Amino acid sequence: MNAWSPTSPCGPGCLPVAVPGSRTARLRRAVRLLVRGTALLVVLVAGLLAALVVPLLGPSATAVVQRVWAAAVLSACGVRVRHTGPAAPSGALVVANHVSWLDVFALHAVAPVRMLAKTEVRRWPVLGIMAARAGTVFLDRDRLRDLPGAVAGLADALRAGTPIGVFAEGTTRCGRDLGPFRPAAFQAAYDAGAPVVPVAVRYGRLTAERGTVDATAAFIGDDTLAASLLRVLAVGDVVVDVTTCAVVDTTALPPGPARASARRALARGCADAVAAVLPPDPVGHPAARRTVTPLPTTRDLEHVA
Repeated sequence: MNAWSPTSPCGPGCLPVAVPGSRTARLRRAVRLLVRGTALLVVLVAGLLAALVVPLLGPSATAVVQRVWAAAVLSACGVRVRHTGPAAPSGALVVANHVSWLDVFALHAVAPVRMLAKTEVRRWPVLGIMAARAGTVFLDRDRLRDLPGAVAGLADALRAGTPIGVFAEGTTRCGRDLGPFRPAAFQAAYDAGAPVVPVAVRYGRLTAERGTVDATAAFIGDDTLAASLLRVLAVGDVVVDVTTCAVVDTTALPPGPARASARRALARGCADAVAAVLPPDPVGHPAARRTVTPLPTTRDLEHVA
């Protein structure tokens, strides 16, 4: 960890709390876990097989495979995607806020991109393998000397017409507030003269009022991938809204010594565009309160054998 590493105020206080329900409700959740878990396993195995041939496909075919597989993962998890806004142009830098490991699949289901991710993702079971085979650029945040090379690589990819996806906050939050966007990746778009597309990602529940934020899918603090996955599989109506904002033209930014200021202004402008889409939280950051949502406990799983 170093001073450059992004931080998040979100922790356990932002997550839903598992509370006991009726026997029928517990059984329903346990059955849902079993069915969805099985479906997800099938999709992941299919993804591993697809990963063997993805590097042999052209860009168009690879994008189709990514979109179909991402949609299948979300469907298996019971997550519905709703997309609004214009399509991202080819060779664009897509910058989004970051809430969950599901964000990658939500972006791919809308418009497949080549992602920039932290090196820890490479070690994730199955998903790490898929990410590597899909051409994800991994960045070690503890090795700052690698950053210029990573930025140069992203710029080259953008010049070649490859869409790049970046979670500009650099870390996850629960979805009820927005952290500052890190300017480093914006340098790649600036150098390549590539358009930048801000994207807002927010999670809710189909049974709740539209625009209400739900942290069930959040992957924050010391949360584990397994615990986060369990929460998502257990509930019946998670929905992720993906909103594409207006495209930003980087060729209009000033050249020369002013580019550092332009890069920071670009990051702030994109953060403002995303913040304008995210619903306000009138009662402050949820780390100071608790949201009670019935979720399964280990004991609940004993009802399915």
